[in-house]
Amino acid sequence: MRYPAYGLLQTDGSRVSEFTYEGYRIFPGKKRLKALPAVYVEDEGEAETLEIFLRDSVINTRLILSYTIFRDFPVICRNALFSHEGEEPVVLENAMSLSIDLPDSDYDMVTLTGAWARERYIKIHPLHEGVQTVYSMRGHSSHQFNPFFALKRHEATEHTGEVIGFSLIYSGNFIGQVNVDTFAVARAMLGIHPEGFAWTLRKGERFQTPEAVLVFSQDGLNGMSQIFHSLYRKRLARGKWRDLERPVVINSWEAVFMDFTEDKILKIAETAKDLGVEMMVLDDGWFGKRNDDTSSLGDWYPNPDKLPGGIKGLSQKIEKLGMKFGLWIEPEMISKNSGLFRKHPEWLIRVPYREMCHGRNQYVLDFSKDEVVEGIGDAIISVLKDAGVSYIKWDMNRSISEAFSQNRGPEAQGMLFHKYVLGVYRLYERLLEEFPDILFESCASGGARFDPGMMYYAPQCWTSDNTDAIERLRIQYGTSVVYPLSSMGCHVSEAPNQQTFRNTPLKTRADVAYFGCFGYEMDLNALTEDERQEVKEQIRFYKKYRKLIAEGTFYRLISPFEGDEAAWMVVSEDRKTVLAAYYRMRQPSNAPYKRLRLKGLEENARYCMEGKTESWFGDELMNAGMVISDYASGIRSDTTKQGDYQSRIFILKKL
Repeated sequence: MRYPAYGLLQTDGSRVSEFTYEGYRIFPGKKRLKALPAVYVEDEGEAETLEIFLRDSVINTRLILSYTIFRDFPVICRNALFSHEGEEPVVLENAMSLSIDLPDSDYDMVTLTGAWARERYIKIHPLHEGVQTVYSMRGHSSHQFNPFFALKRHEATEHTGEVIGFSLIYSGNFIGQVNVDTFAVARAMLGIHPEGFAWTLRKGERFQTPEAVLVFSQDGLNGMSQIFHSLYRKRLARGKWRDLERPVVINSWEAVFMDFTEDKILKIAETAKDLGVEMMVLDDGWFGKRNDDTSSLGDWYPNPDKLPGGIKGLSQKIEKLGMKFGLWIEPEMISKNSGLFRKHPEWLIRVPYREMCHGRNQYVLDFSKDEVVEGIGDAIISVLKDAGVSYIKWDMNRSISEAFSQNRGPEAQGMLFHKYVLGVYRLYERLLEEFPDILFESCASGGARFDPGMMYYAPQCWTSDNTDAIERLRIQYGTSVVYPLSSMGCHVSEAPNQQTFRNTPLKTRADVAYFGCFGYEMDLNALTEDERQEVKEQIRFYKKYRKLIAEGTFYRLISPFEGDEAAWMVVSEDRKTVLAAYYRMRQPSNAPYKRLRLKGLEENARYCMEGKTESWFGDELMNAGMVISDYASGIRSDTTKQGDYQSRIFILKKL
């Protein structure tokens, strides 16, 4: 009578099934999901898993429901495994990862929605009878909706009240929905979107759903976020770079776009090294005959006109300066004007007897095919082998349209979207095994694939193509609802900004970008001497506090969605060091007194602010707060610079 959590089509046309209880198993630890990203444990004592075995005896299909609980986190991880042993095949038309019935519907639904350049804005609305949904049918998790939603009690705030968070560790088509019936019962579900999904199971075959994560908090939305941050940073991200301090980078894109030579890149790198930057990243335009966005995707070999010594030659020169070298790739895409298209037109996702649509002058490779994933992997590895690349920015600039796998039968078409994502994961896994020391950053026109699935392979993601500091306040604030600061790529770009044309002080741009994986997205050679000195000081500051920013406890203090100001802070695990930031988007006129109330301090400890001689108790800073008043007219109680787009950083130390 409501939307189901699974659907099985049988050969006689029936969709009726009856899975009955067979047994259960409890074991310490947690299994790794085959071919899928998931939360993991490092010792069995961290978690315990319950498997419930169900069986439909008519079609001889087994369903295994898996629940993992954790010692250190108020979290349940949930997945489902379908195993078919019947003689006749069945078609799995729907396979949710999580379904839970709640005894009432007295909740507000919290979602992260948006579009390119304004990703993950926070939206809140009360549940109502019927279905409320977030979803993607674009082949990736999308700019429009994130694979997450939360249910909070109406009275719950940022820091108080009950909240349940739902997150899907998956990077493809998804649906998250809450169905409220006429008896006020709310059913929450999360999993692969059933639109376009039809997975045939023959005897002996299995289908594993992605993992869903359910978080419970009694400390409001911020409490829920802190649980997600800790879990995903420590037990989803993995590999060498999980716990290492991330390098300060300079990315070439907004400085030179595709119009560059080796000398241009080296001049930027020389200046960057002098200012304290640790890594030079070469963005789009280095391969094939790529001088604009109309050609060469798929032709993964260096352009000798731009790079006479190839990637290896440039990386050696960068490393000689004392910096690391990074490279941009977009392996899932192909240009019509490319050698790869002429050689393998059947590698595209397209309906061969219909006109092709393009986006950004490019098309999507069919990563549901093993030969495509292997071929692209071979080409990328040949570039990276012995090339001295320490960082990869993996981009993806186009959604999947006209979803059709060429030269395959009808059965394959319902598997395309999911197999595509599995192909992406498989290539990531191959590159990580081949190059375990490389730091991967995921990107999809900025934030179109900022999801937990990607975080399993790439511990950081380019948060948005919008680098304007004022817009980034909303984007980073919303992203922090689920994702830790260590996962957010945040760069200082030039002014006026290339997306919004807004002129923002260099200080404000850095004060926003500090709260993530810090870097620059500009031509550093165009800076004045005073600006260079300011950049040098910014980099020094970030290096001093980057471990705190990545590993500390994050608190959202003032929402940029509710007015013309924003604030957040990070507290060290031992609560001895505090880094707080306050941002003013527009200057008020003769404003009333303002106080910034901090969080997470020791109530009875004294804290001293850098640059001040006074000290305050933790409970004073949390309940009375810090006076941050300033005026556009009248008596000035503070020397803070006046005007729009201002920011302030506060550093407090426990005495």
